[in-house]
Amino acid sequence: MSATADHAEERTNPATRLGFQAGEVVQEIGYDDDTDQELREAIESITGQNLVDEDYDDVADAVVLWFRDEDGDLTDALVDATTMIDEGAPVWLMTPKTGRDGYVEPSDIGEAAQTAGLAQTKSINAGKDWSGSRLVTPKGARSTKR
Repeated sequence: MSATADHAEERTNPATRLGFQAGEVVQEIGYDDDTDQELREAIESITGQNLVDEDYDDVADAVVLWFRDEDGDLTDALVDATTMIDEGAPVWLMTPKTGRDGYVEPSDIGEAAQTAGLAQTKSINAGKDWSGSRLVTPKGARSTKR
């Protein structure tokens, strides 16, 4: 594919911004009627595999967690989301955009992520109604050379 085609795909396929690769297993948690079907289909198109659900009992390469304010405790949901992925694997936290039902404050996301032992690496526009926050588990203590 040419560089121009790559850039065109980034604009038309929202999942390319999430960094998924062909062959990856992506576990989806929190699916409901309001989830972004276009994004789900785009992830499956890139990975070449169906998303696996909460009952998947093997290690996934990434997690997509759909979370709304009324879904309970975000910290608990994030801890649960990390149980079937390796250290350094991303958890894409999808929350409703500002003004939408179920909106989650960015400060709540940051606090819950930190409490769950995750670091937020970036945020994206994940669709018409959803924002995405890329959270990762630290790969280990970082060297602090001075």
